[in-house]
Amino acid sequence: MCKVLKVSRNAYYCWRRQQGAIQAECSKQTFKRHIKAIFEESRQIYGSYKIAVELENRGITLSRSYVAKLMKEMGISSRTRTKFVATTDSDHENPVAENVLDREFTPSQLGQVWVSDITYVRVKDHWAYLTVMLDLADRAVVGWSLSHDMTAENTVVAAWVDARSNRAITPGFLLHSDRGVQYTCTSFVDMIALNKHAEQSMSRKGNCWDNAVAESFFKIIKYEELNHHRFNSYECVAHYIHWYNTKRIHSSLAYQTPLEKEIQIRNENNNKAA
Repeated sequence: MCKVLKVSRNAYYCWRRQQGAIQAECSKQTFKRHIKAIFEESRQIYGSYKIAVELENRGITLSRSYVAKLMKEMGISSRTRTKFVATTDSDHENPVAENVLDREFTPSQLGQVWVSDITYVRVKDHWAYLTVMLDLADRAVVGWSLSHDMTAENTVVAAWVDARSNRAITPGFLLHSDRGVQYTCTSFVDMIALNKHAEQSMSRKGNCWDNAVAESFFKIIKYEELNHHRFNSYECVAHYIHWYNTKRIHSSLAYQTPLEKEIQIRNENNNKAA
């Protein structure tokens, strides 16, 4: 070919190396565009590992170290976490349930075990209290409430009603929480007791690890969202929770979203039934 075209072999190989370099640079820029898109879609919270997983889901296989290198070149990085402040009020004389859950955070069925907790969030120029109910099977927020006070009616009761309207519970259902007065008060305990075969479980005193999944959710919402953006309305909270349930991948779910995990569990159950 070189003889026919009257070029030297050295010139040909030099040209081929240049074309390879141009192609590699084009690929690199394409990778960066995908990385940037995933980073923005994740609200700028994903690090190199989760971005590598998302790239693979989109048919692009890159090593985590190479993704980290490209992110460094682009000047982007996952948001830094800060300290978390707990707000549990356990200074009361109400009866406290045993720690039945005992850190068994991986039930196989939906509606089998829920965990709940309360924290404060900034909405516009005032503080509000966010209560959530999470299903451990798919880590989805199945119910929540946002209130301006910490009464049981406006926190745990409202979140429970919301959760029960969104998802059924199974026989032997367990609700785990801390020892906060809202979870131990008569009105809430009686409401749980109305559900046949439902039981409460509570963390040991001063042991946040017993309710680690709920604590983790609040760390996520504060570190990844509230440390950088302020909620301006109830709708902002609703939008974040919808994004969390449908878009955010979780390492504990083998890098699936809660919605994907829910679909997987329901499909598995349908196959067994068939």
